Formats: sequence, structure tokens, C-alpha cells
Amino acid sequence: MLQRPAALIILLLAGLPLNAQWLDLQTPNIPRTPDNEADLTAATPKDADGHPDLSGLWIPVNSHGSLFDPDKTQEWARQLMAEHESNYFGSEPRFSCLPSGPATYPAGALAGGLRRFVQRPNFLAILNADMTYRQIFLDRRELETDPFPTWTGYSVAHWEGDTLVVNSNGYNNKTWLNGVGLQHTDQLRITERYQRVDFGHIKLEITYDDPGTFTETVKAFVEMEYSADNEILENVCNESSKGLSHWNGEIQQADEKVVDVPEEILASYVGTYEGIWLGNLITAEILLEDGEMFLIRTPPYAYNGGNVESAKSRLIAQSEIAFDCTCGVAFVFKADEEGVVTELEEVHVSGAWPFKRVR
Repeated sequence: MLQRPAALIILLLAGLPLNAQWLDLQTPNIPRTPDNEADLTAATPKDADGHPDLSGLWIPVNSHGSLFDPDKTQEWARQLMAEHESNYFGSEPRFSCLPSGPATYPAGALAGGLRRFVQRPNFLAILNADMTYRQIFLDRRELETDPFPTWTGYSVAHWEGDTLVVNSNGYNNKTWLNGVGLQHTDQLRITERYQRVDFGHIKLEITYDDPGTFTETVKAFVEMEYSADNEILENVCNESSKGLSHWNGEIQQADEKVVDVPEEILASYVGTYEGIWLGNLITAEILLEDGEMFLIRTPPYAYNGGNVESAKSRLIAQSEIAFDCTCGVAFVFKADEEGVVTELEEVHVSGAWPFKRVR
């Protein structure tokens, strides 16, 4: 009997947010091209004071920088990252229905990165799909020197020309900084610099100072894109002991439940597969190295900084056709009537997304 992939069980429990699209509803009052598509290269909108207006629905489409370099972190942080990877990142706060905090800053769509900015002269609100939010004050107040630690920290901002500079502190030490288990201390200080270069694009530079975690100041560079004709669906995380027991019982023991699949069968899966996921063309390259299966996905999953090598994930057999992935989803290979593998399904909470074999 085919065993349900553990990653699928966990995704159903975790309730990852998905973006919603109303087929007949367009975002009003935005620039359009002659074919009625959102004109992402149109001029940057301004507020009443002449500053760029950051309001809108945004999603990071690329993240990179020294934040993603483990050599910049202290030994304790590297050890925890290795532990989190071995447990399939099951202790990530959002999987226990806890706020993600600064981990959302570089996060992509799969990891809850879709967010809405609401800008006012003295205030910027950032609304997330999991119903968490950030308050960023532009009323010239100063950060507290010894704030009470919170999940999302405290933030104040000011304008430097057309760049919004946000300074934040007061984070507790319970959140991650990215999706691969990089934790931090309560000494964390973050500076964000937002530049809306045109209607549809924001360049975000994030500086992380935490002498308890890093060997030096690190940065992330995030490219954000306006998500037109789209809205956020709320994501209500239902915490329960049953859900957590599934997580701990299935994911943490996945390596103990590896099925021995003959190498000739694994070799038949090697190839390149293409398909559409959330409106994006996805390429999945399956590799076989020293008897182990690996995946390289383009575009890569969130948090890998756009580095192709870091997007390489291990596939662990749960049956001859179903595999758990260290990237957090499941994969199922499909064959035709003659036994030739023609399709790969990438299994998310939203269902199984088919990728056709192209070579």
C-alpha cells in the first residue's frame, strides 16, 4: 500500500498561506499597459509629502546576501541550523502557530512572504496573511533603549531622500531569520532600506547586527514585486497536540522510515520536469548522486538567496514513487502505461501540481 508522504501530512497541518485570485476583479487605479496588464515599469507613485508611496500588495521574488552565508555565523548557530535541517525544519515557529517575525522579511510566497503595505504620513502598517502585522512609526519617535522583547520587535522610520529607512529592535530570541533555521539572540538590531524604483518594484536592503549570532554585520538584498489583481487569503493556524505529534512523529523520524529503492528505478527518475505553480513556470531537475536522489528547483524555494547550489534538496523515498523533500514538500513520480516516467507531481497544501518531463 502506498504510504502517504510525510511532507504532505505536515503541509496539510501547517496550513501554509496561499495567495488568492479573483478571476474577474482587477486592482483599481493602477497603471495598465495597452493589453490591460499591470504596468510594473510605470512611474513611482508619490504621497502628499512627495515621498514614494509604498502602499500595495508585495511579494519578494529574489533574496541574496551574506545573511545566507553560514560562515558568517557563530558555531552555536551553525549547529542549530544543522539540527533544524535534520528535523526537516519542523521547529520553525510558524509550524507551531507562532509568529515568524523577521523570517518573513526575505520570505517568498511559499513561506508567507506576501504582504500588504498601508502607508500614511506618520505610519506604515505591514499586514501578513497569518494575521500578524508590523507597526512602523514615522512620527520622529526614538527606539527604546531597553524594550520589552516581542515577536515582531519595535520599528521607527525616517526618509533619506526617496529611501525609507526603518530601524528595529526589541526582538525576542524565539524567531528565525530565514527558512533554514538561522536563529538569533535578543541583541538583534535590524535596519531596512526601502527604495520603490518604479510602480512595480521595490529594492530592499536589510542589515542585521547581532554580536551574539554573527561574526560580523550581515545583509540581505531583496527584490520585491507588486502583486496586481490579487489579494491575501487569511491563514488561521490551528494549534493542537495532534498536529504537533504528527510533526514530531512523522517528520523527525522520516530518515528511519527510508524505503530501499533499487538504483535502477531511481535512475529512471533522473531528468528535467517543467510545470506551472502559482502562475510561475517551474523547472525541477532530478539528480542521482552516490545512490541518493536530489532536486534542484528553478526558481528555487524561499530563503536560499537565489543561489542555485543552495537550492539543492535531498529526496527521501517513502515508497518506490513517493518522496519526502528536505525543502518541505513531497514529490510523486508518474509513469505511463509502458512504465516510462513522464510526470512529476509537486505536492503542496493546495494539491498536487503536475510537472511534465521535458528531457
